[in-house]
Amino acid sequence: MLRSMSCVARLAAGVVGRRWVGQSAVLCQAPPKVPPALWKLGRLNHVAIATPDLEKSTALYRDVMGAEVSGVEALPEHGVYTVFVKLDNTKLELLHPLGDNSPIQNFLDKNKNGGMHHICIEVNDIRAAMSDLQAQKIRCLSKEPKIGAHGKPVVFLHPKDCAGVLVELEEV
Repeated sequence: MLRSMSCVARLAAGVVGRRWVGQSAVLCQAPPKVPPALWKLGRLNHVAIATPDLEKSTALYRDVMGAEVSGVEALPEHGVYTVFVKLDNTKLELLHPLGDNSPIQNFLDKNKNGGMHHICIEVNDIRAAMSDLQAQKIRCLSKEPKIGAHGKPVVFLHPKDCAGVLVELEEV
């Protein structure tokens, strides 16, 4: 009976053994069990752009390109002012320094005209993601998630561990 069953059928029936193909025997083994993921990487939430002139950048997207833009929001915990530009499939986040210790000011000191600062990707469980990534030697830039511009927990990953890109994870 085993010779007439296909490898797939035998695996489904819980039978492991050899399947004969012509003169040769093919070993039929069950695939290894993969544990379910504790967290899941989701969609791109936004691309953040640091700008030395928030009004000029907002006007570019709103008045020249016709995009819908949010009002300016101050995020003192992150040291930034933000404006979100709504696109059909994601958002752009315009960042401007808030205060002397703003990480955006450090970025603008090196990039006078501004530029892409980070990408933000959604995750379903930020604490599980942080734990798993740290176990894989990916550094988080804070020990605990902070509340981000959307009122949700966020954490940044070190760019040296992420192919040169500053990655923000946001729990959704």
